[in-house]
Amino acid sequence: MTTRRLAGVLTTVLLGLVLSGCGATTINHVLADPSRYADKEVTVGGRVVKSASVLGRGAYQIDDGSGTLWVVTKRGAPREGAKVSVKGRVRDVMNLGDLIPLPPEVRSGLVLIETSHKAD
Repeated sequence: MTTRRLAGVLTTVLLGLVLSGCGATTINHVLADPSRYADKEVTVGGRVVKSASVLGRGAYQIDDGSGTLWVVTKRGAPREGAKVSVKGRVRDVMNLGDLIPLPPEVRSGLVLIETSHKAD
């Protein structure tokens, strides 16, 4: 293999590795700088650690190893243990107290309003 061809192959491989890391955001990044992601569409992935669905709507918590984040969906939530990639908008949840019974982890904090998810 010529030097020029080897350089081209290495460049292609490195570019592929760099681009494969684009698109997904870690949960830790979202939690560490919520104003940067507020009301913006992001993609996160991880394992579902908690899940609940009622009448076709649901909420589930995902863990990517860097942190956990609650996801609210208008569709049924994936089962616990499923590995998913989720796209949605980050929203700051105001403390609703006793008006709406929310899990303690969500009463005041961030949630992701799902626009789509897929199983990995």
